[in-house]
Amino acid sequence: MMTYCSTVPYGGSTGSSLPVVHRMSPCSPLGAAGKQDRSSVLHRDDTRLRSLFAVPVTGTTPNSSYEPEYHVTIGYGTPAQNLTVGFNAGSSGQTLLQCKPCGDSACAIPPFDPSQSSSITQVPCGSPDCPLQNCTIGSSCSVIVKDKGIVQYGSVVVTDTLTLSQSTPTTMEDFRVTCLEMGATTTDSSSGILDLSRDKHSLASRAPSSPDMVAFSYCLPSELAVHQGFLSIGTLRPAGNTSYIALRSVAALPNMYFVRLAGIDLSLGGPQIPIPDGDALIALHTTFTYLKPETYAGLCDQFRAQMTRYPVAPPMGVLDTCYNFTGLRSFGVPTIYLRFDNGVSMVLGIPVAMYFSDRDNPFSVGCLAFSSPVWAFPPGVSAVIGTLAQEGTEMLYDVRAGKVGYIPGRC
Repeated sequence: MMTYCSTVPYGGSTGSSLPVVHRMSPCSPLGAAGKQDRSSVLHRDDTRLRSLFAVPVTGTTPNSSYEPEYHVTIGYGTPAQNLTVGFNAGSSGQTLLQCKPCGDSACAIPPFDPSQSSSITQVPCGSPDCPLQNCTIGSSCSVIVKDKGIVQYGSVVVTDTLTLSQSTPTTMEDFRVTCLEMGATTTDSSSGILDLSRDKHSLASRAPSSPDMVAFSYCLPSELAVHQGFLSIGTLRPAGNTSYIALRSVAALPNMYFVRLAGIDLSLGGPQIPIPDGDALIALHTTFTYLKPETYAGLCDQFRAQMTRYPVAPPMGVLDTCYNFTGLRSFGVPTIYLRFDNGVSMVLGIPVAMYFSDRDNPFSVGCLAFSSPVWAFPPGVSAVIGTLAQEGTEMLYDVRAGKVGYIPGRC
């Protein structure tokens, strides 16, 4: 039976809008190459969380942590070469593309071919626009890493024309990317990752700016959805039912977007679970929401006290509060409220508060989609709010006004 896939973004975004699809969706542009089993999703999330804060990860290849769950299609170069990329709002400030020459084994994904673009320019080594501190090739902003004389991977920084929106294409000239060459790869079957961070070279910083616009917004669809979400650049600020939270900054992580999370409530009563001093990162790089050990313990204690009627199941990867709903006709789970410092709350119902072994069947094993890392968050960080908690909600980044908004039920 053929699956129908929508060809237009869902929702009423007004900027340069790109359709967003989950990598596990039957409509993913990555096809079968982008899909992995659910055990690998659990492992990948821990790796990506570590990469956000530069926590050492063993057994990975260069850039293997850049494996986003959601993808869009952009154009780069003149004429535009269509490339499927992930997007991230908490990266090091670089848009990454797999580029030719990329070696014998690394070109399985569609790479960008610099030789086919008439508008490409190499960034000079030593330029303020060069993010590489160890340039090694002539005057260009580039680097080659060798081991025992053998090239392991290389990269070069260029600028070229970025094309956004498939329906009414808009272009952005001199957009900087880091080309991954000679073995450097995203390892997720995509062509790269689009930077939406607070860095001055990011797409968010280059977005059209006015008092009536937000830098960007997105709505993340379910991994099972046949309709698409959207990523909108330079969109009009929506009127009406939008809740806003003040943006905050952590000095050691200036490119990332933080808010103050004041506490967590469960719907069936109990005291509010306090959050230690620090700010919560809004992440596009992790699926689950991560809390400090003392906060997570408080959440689990209250959650488990209200779930005693259901059989406990073994942990799934980093998720250790799990229940077996197999064979049941119905079940209930406490609604979780993420309460921010200005009194507004993000409400997490079953589809986004729980992670099921069979996402298409909630009557399987389901785990609370929260965890706590075994290593300490950096100073100033109290939590990481992952993509599952944001699923179906339009997130608006009004960087000019210093706030983030959200509208539930937008995709």
